Amino acid sequence: MPRIFRLDLTVTGEAMDAFGHVNNQRYVAWMQEVATAHSAANGWPMERYLATGAAWVVRSHFIEYLRPALAGDRLAIFTWAASLALREVSRKYLFRRAGDRGVLARAETRWVYVDIKSGRPRRLPEELLASFEAVPDDDPELTKLARP
Repeated sequence: MPRIFRLDLTVTGEAMDAFGHVNNQRYVAWMQEVATAHSAANGWPMERYLATGAAWVVRSHFIEYLRPALAGDRLAIFTWAASLALREVSRKYLFRRAGDRGVLARAETRWVYVDIKSGRPRRLPEELLASFEAVPDDDPELTKLARP
């Protein structure tokens, strides 16, 4: 089970905004895509959540844009659980251009685990908590990822 998950993609023309760089809405979509893929890689695909009657919803997003991504850029998007609590997880993201390894953006999402029917927060099951490891900000692997 990967602690830090990587998703590679190539930016397409549909991701562009009027200024010729990736629209901020695409970053949010990619954050959800890489988080879902990381969860599945750790044994928690959407079907498993649905079977438990609970799933993740977003409480908040924070994105810091550092450089623009352009059509044709190959990106490496990394995600990891920064903290695990009884009912929520802080997940962080790093967007890097594959060619020059430039960091394009950093982001964080607070995900809350909720009962699908009621929408109320639910305690994370032990088997879900055991499937992820919180990666601290000073982890050597993260330090290495952030360097060009």
